[in-house]
Amino acid sequence: MRALFAFVPAAMLSILLSAPFAHADERTMVEMPAPMQEHMLGNMRDHLYALNEILDALAQGNTAEASAVAEQRLGLSSLDDHGAAHLAGFMPPEMQAAGTELHKAASRFIQAAENAEMEHTFEAQQKVFGALQGITSACNTCHTSFRIR
Repeated sequence: MRALFAFVPAAMLSILLSAPFAHADERTMVEMPAPMQEHMLGNMRDHLYALNEILDALAQGNTAEASAVAEQRLGLSSLDDHGAAHLAGFMPPEMQAAGTELHKAASRFIQAAENAEMEHTFEAQQKVFGALQGITSACNTCHTSFRIR
């Protein structure tokens, strides 16, 4: 299993962060007080750090660690730790839906990773990567549609 996860592209995270907008920024501006902006940006940075830790764990063949990071930092059970309830009031419904999808995708990833830990099959591994892509897709949906600055 360890060898199968070793091919995780390390550049995946940099791709998410480096997609420049060549045209005027047409994303929807979401107004919120500066302290709330900082809180939200802190959450987003932590999400990126968590994704990096998940990728590192997968590259080492440690799906249990990847699952634990996702559970603690991205899954539905992590919402209270992020203060999501008080941020949601500033978000349009579409942004709330994208955020909810991120956390649901993380919970699906956790299940796929736990199954892969038990099954040890290539198909289970593919499900892990498919579920991981679900997380990054939710990130991209929100980041390409909304901005807070």
